[in-house]
Amino acid sequence: MNHYLFNQLAYIRGQLFKAMDGVTEETADLIPEGFRNSIRWQLGHIYVIAERFAFQYVGLPLHLPEGYKEWFENGTSPLHAPASRVYPSLQDLKTLLVDQQDRMLEALNDRMQTKIVPSYTTSGGMTLETPEQFLSFDLYHEGMHFSVIKLYKVLLAR
Repeated sequence: MNHYLFNQLAYIRGQLFKAMDGVTEETADLIPEGFRNSIRWQLGHIYVIAERFAFQYVGLPLHLPEGYKEWFENGTSPLHAPASRVYPSLQDLKTLLVDQQDRMLEALNDRMQTKIVPSYTTSGGMTLETPEQFLSFDLYHEGMHFSVIKLYKVLLAR
């Protein structure tokens, strides 16, 4: 039986994909005034952080296509990218996000309570010690960025 967090992850990812409906490749790169990232960046960032939380700290291999860490990690912004940079398509990002869910389930379902040494403390001060805690925190993280995507869609439609 799958750990309940995988059902929650599937739910939030489903909501994320619904939020992508109507977002064009062009719209995905627009940055609302006063902000520093785009919808495409939000999606790539969700992928990169989930990859770290699910695999890196457990000691499993990461699946980060070339450039993703530099483009979508904390502190990055398309505002500082060279104009020649070619970002992944929305479909490529969606495919990675779907495949990531499957890899998480396969790699972590039977080891959700495994202690991770050393533990990891987030920038906000939350200490995470098991895959269960990492994935639970990742749901919070994805929810924040899902909300930003919904906000951007409203702002960009004006």
